[in-house]
This record gives sequence, C-alpha cells and structure tokens, in this order.
Amino acid sequence: MGGIFNSSVGRKFAMALSAFFLMIFLVQHFAINMLSVFSADVFNDVSHFMGTNWVVQYIAQPILILGVLFHFAMGMVLEIRNRNARSIGYVKYNGNANSTWMSRNMIYTGAVILLFLGLHFYDFWFPEIQIKFIDGDMSGLLANGEYRYFDHLQHKFVDVWRVALYCLAFVFLALHLLHGFSSAFQSVGANNKYTRGLRGFGKAYAIIIPLGFIFIALYHHFN
Repeated sequence: MGGIFNSSVGRKFAMALSAFFLMIFLVQHFAINMLSVFSADVFNDVSHFMGTNWVVQYIAQPILILGVLFHFAMGMVLEIRNRNARSIGYVKYNGNANSTWMSRNMIYTGAVILLFLGLHFYDFWFPEIQIKFIDGDMSGLLANGEYRYFDHLQHKFVDVWRVALYCLAFVFLALHLLHGFSSAFQSVGANNKYTRGLRGFGKAYAIIIPLGFIFIALYHHFN
C-alpha cells in the first residue's frame, strides 16, 4: 500500500478512486434532497431512514467522512508536488497554454468546497449529532408529532445570505467537477474509444448536479 502512495501514478489513481466514490455519493445526496421539492412526506420518511439506519450511521457515514478527508489531503499532496516540479529553474512552464483554468485552480475550487462543507455540517450534520447522540432523541419528531427534517431544511434556506453562499459553493463545485470528472477517468487509464462519451457525460454531470442543488436551495427559499 505504501508503494502506491510513493509514486505519482499511484497517488493519482488513489485520488481518482476517492473522486468516484464522492461523485456517487453526490448523486445519492442530490436524489434525496430533490425529494423535498416533490413531497415533504417522502423526504421526511427517507431522511428518517437514512438518519437512523445503523448501516448508514455507523458504517457508511464514517467511510464518507474519511473519503472526503482523504480526497482533499491527497489533492493537497498532488498540488504541492506539482508546484515543486514546476519551480525547476530551467523549465519554462506556461500554464495558460498547457492547461485549462479549471485544471490550474483545482486546489482553490476544492478549498471553497471544503469551506462550504464546514457550513453544511454546521447547518445539518452537527444538529443531527446533537439531537440523536447527545440528547438521545432518535424519534425525528417535532413537538407537533411530525418529522422535523423537511421543516429543518426549509428554515435553513430562509436567509438570503445562506442561500447565496450555497449557490456560490455549487458554482465552484461545477468548476471543480468540469476538470475533476475527466481527470479521474484519465488517471485510471480510461483512454479508449469511450473517452469522448465519458467527457460529454462528465460535462453534463458537472453542470446538472450543481444546478440541481442550486434549484433546491432557491426553491425552498422562495417557498
């Protein structure tokens, strides 16, 4: 295992695998949140299941958090090594000519996303931990006997500043994914006759998923 992380190819491969894992999670998270647009009851039921199922809470959730931390840590390592490689005096590096803006600024778009995750955890994850594991209330119910998940979601999108931050963060997510999706497939060796199709699918994914999250935030703000 240590040999994998000691090589540039190995680090990029591990980075790609963590990216695939997070992109799959992103689709699942988007699908659940989109339910809130169509049915508060269905969203509440699914949210309660995800919030109380022991497999999700004690296995999937820790793996997800480790995946996020690993992805960003590995991204920092790759960025530092790339910068060191470009700093060699006798090599002239013209980033504008050799790469896209997204590829040159992955570390910055990633940093914005990481800051956004801090806000997202503050808004949703930390209160859940407080209610379920500190207060010991696993019922998911409000005082009126209804599930609290939809009510909590809508209240978080009342403030204009929070909605603006969420929308801005998803714009940066789109920029991050526009390069990250194709880069992940390239890192695992997917350079074949399907490359063009994967590139098109990656662009669609990088635009549709963030736009979907922006739509959800705006929908609850205006409703």
